[in-house]
Amino acid sequence: MDIARNPSSDGMRFMLCQPSVLCAREHITECCECAIHPSLLLSASIVVRFYDTLYCSVKILYVSQYFPPEMGAPAARAAELAHHWSKAGHDVSVLTGFPNHPTGVVPEEWYPRLRRLIYHERAAGADVYRTWLWPLPNRKSHERMRNYASFCISAALRGLTLPRPDVIIATSPQLLVGISGWWLSFSRQIPFVFEVRDLWPESLAAVGVGDPESLLHETLAGIARFLYDRAERIVVVSPAFKDRLIHDWRVPAHRIAVIENGVEPDLFSPASPLETAVHRTQLQAEGKFLVSYIGTMGNAHGLETLLNAAAQLQQTAPDVLFLLVGEGAEKRRIQDLAASRNLINVRFLGQQPRERIPLFISASDACVVLLKNTDVFKTVIPTKMLEFMSCARPVILGVEGQARQILETAAAGIAIEPENSAALASAIQTLQHDLPLRCQMGQRGRNYILENFSRATTADRYIKVLEALTKT
Repeated sequence: MDIARNPSSDGMRFMLCQPSVLCAREHITECCECAIHPSLLLSASIVVRFYDTLYCSVKILYVSQYFPPEMGAPAARAAELAHHWSKAGHDVSVLTGFPNHPTGVVPEEWYPRLRRLIYHERAAGADVYRTWLWPLPNRKSHERMRNYASFCISAALRGLTLPRPDVIIATSPQLLVGISGWWLSFSRQIPFVFEVRDLWPESLAAVGVGDPESLLHETLAGIARFLYDRAERIVVVSPAFKDRLIHDWRVPAHRIAVIENGVEPDLFSPASPLETAVHRTQLQAEGKFLVSYIGTMGNAHGLETLLNAAAQLQQTAPDVLFLLVGEGAEKRRIQDLAASRNLINVRFLGQQPRERIPLFISASDACVVLLKNTDVFKTVIPTKMLEFMSCARPVILGVEGQARQILETAAAGIAIEPENSAALASAIQTLQHDLPLRCQMGQRGRNYILENFSRATTADRYIKVLEALTKT
């Protein structure tokens, strides 16, 4: 566009065309083509900013079954990415379900909205479009499948009515969300990005669900292959995920982008000593060495390891107290197991609002991250580990692979063999008797998060992938 005086106008009005906008960006005092007077530079800079906002923003549709007020990493990730993208000037829409995870209970205040089947709100700087699903608890396989399938179908239909985006992202878990995203992409001829947060069906085999040769596994493998083949880009959370897709699924490397999990360091920051002391009093943990597990209690986490360590320490270190905070498919069984073993040093709390989680972390002397000892979990980077590090608390990590590399690089905790309760008990006692070591590990962990894993940083890396895709 040229920026010039409009001869048909009585005043100082301007006609705009692209060449002069580009010139105004490149020449600070004069436009080579249009001879813009220095007095008009302010107007030109405003035009440049308007042009950049108008033509460089990306219209994103992010399809995720989970979104706040639901708790957990998938919901938080969707909201935080939406917040940072919209803050950067992008137009973000989220297609999600009604809150019910993991209990299957829809909050009472959401009943009227669920009965209307669809609902629209503004949250995290984005347009959030909610669509009906079948609320069921995350306990039994058939309940999960009905819940997943209902959202898959509902989102595939609801998405057709939404404003047209430039790119569609579908995120797992769960895998069927990818089918919804692909269908919307195919129907509307829009680039499709498949965000892989769990490897399917490998994750099922890792927790002992079904036989690898079963129809369930074969079906999920077929769906995964279908989505890998049709996504213009596949976004994964670790280099190990990328390696698995290249070697096991023959996905071309150029179609895979690695965008690690991130954390909001302003939210997940150390609480003040006074707040910490008050909260420990409320938890009846004064004089105790508080070891916390905060997060989902599912099949993947091997929480029997924690109970075995608790049984050992109940005799040798009675001032150690274990606190398990959250919900999940295994919670009831783990509670019953702790009660049957008379573990008076183990306490359970229900799911907490996300904004209160940093206070529980800060009140802890050490935080535990556990997964079962299988190869597929060597590829993951648990978000809870990053949140613990961001709150400057030492981490005891029972996970091999990528997560262990990060923890050891940051020198922010103690890594142990997965499912080794004796090693867990030993690590707890090491930290219990060394306050300076705990402080050093905690501070190193927070520094590492600030430098490498802030959500703002990972959101910026992600948007560059989307910008490159939409410009091709």
